[in-house]
Amino acid sequence: MTKFRPFPEAHEHGDIEMLFPDIHFVTGSAVMAGRLPMRFSRNMTILRQNDELTLINTVRLSEDGLNELDKLGTVAHVIRLAGFHGMDDPFYQNRYGAKVWSVDAPYLPGFSEGSEPYLEPDVVLDETTTLPLDGARLLLFKSAKPNEGLLLLEREGGIIVSGDCLQNWARTDRYFSLPAKIMMPLLGFIKPHNIGPGWRKVAKPDATEIKANLDVEFAHVLPAHGAPVIGNAKDRYAPAIAGL
Repeated sequence: MTKFRPFPEAHEHGDIEMLFPDIHFVTGSAVMAGRLPMRFSRNMTILRQNDELTLINTVRLSEDGLNELDKLGTVAHVIRLAGFHGMDDPFYQNRYGAKVWSVDAPYLPGFSEGSEPYLEPDVVLDETTTLPLDGARLLLFKSAKPNEGLLLLEREGGIIVSGDCLQNWARTDRYFSLPAKIMMPLLGFIKPHNIGPGWRKVAKPDATEIKANLDVEFAHVLPAHGAPVIGNAKDRYAPAIAGL
């Protein structure tokens, strides 16, 4: 059930692109409020199974973008991998009646402890959850507060869909505001094949758990932040993982 609150507006985004059969990807943007608001890019992964779509790391699209999304299939599920994401999940739940699957982390406005959650998921994910996707499994970071997860798709040599854990911002892009272009490199965000620095600082995941979850075979990473990593992804992230 959704607590009434205005849905965040749709910000600028790009076109929906097919990366693999039945796997699409779109880059949009978000604004982080504060004394110096910063706009930066974020990505949504779209998985199609039969005629149903599952949205991961949701980004609200414009009406034109939603029309293109509808051509791919019917939005049936939303999967929230990152406790710091999810603000657009209620929009897709409301518009399509999508079933919301989330890691064990409350939906809090502005990550504010003590605030009333604005959404209760239909399913709280754990290792025993049967996902609405064939050949997929969840890798959970239970030491992270809020919780975080990775979705491993066992196809194409292994595809990881990541929330804030695995990032790939090699450079700032057109969605970054000037304050973000200045501040985010200084904070360590703008690095290729990176373990999310903000996530590590705030959520404090255990390094051993990160290494254990990434000790799987994967060739590609579709991150919530940064460009897709297509090919040799495990080797490309190896230095950052070893550096933990």
